[in-house]
Amino acid sequence: MFDANNINTLIKKAQKIQEKMKKIQKEIEIMEVTGESGAGIVKITINGIYNCKNIEIDESFLKENKKMIEDLITAAFNDASRRIREAKKQKMSDISKDIPFPYGIMNSII
Repeated sequence: MFDANNINTLIKKAQKIQEKMKKIQKEIEIMEVTGESGAGIVKITINGIYNCKNIEIDESFLKENKKMIEDLITAAFNDASRRIREAKKQKMSDISKDIPFPYGIMNSII
């Protein structure tokens, strides 16, 4: 049987979750993480939307070959990207506790 109270409760819950998701998305966008490679020789800072904010290369290493530096930059960027994905999953896990999402839907949102 149709229960308007249950529907209203679900709608209110969905609205609260939507508000939380918007807040979390904004937090993620401005979040900055630093990935590193080569034991800290190369550091790359990116924000939550994967825009590169800064690259640092240890000055003593600049004398090394070009290919190795490029590889370390790539590894540092991938490390920073991984850290953003982990932070997103952590923040989104709070929302998934509030409502049962079908299996896999949170991964597609993140």
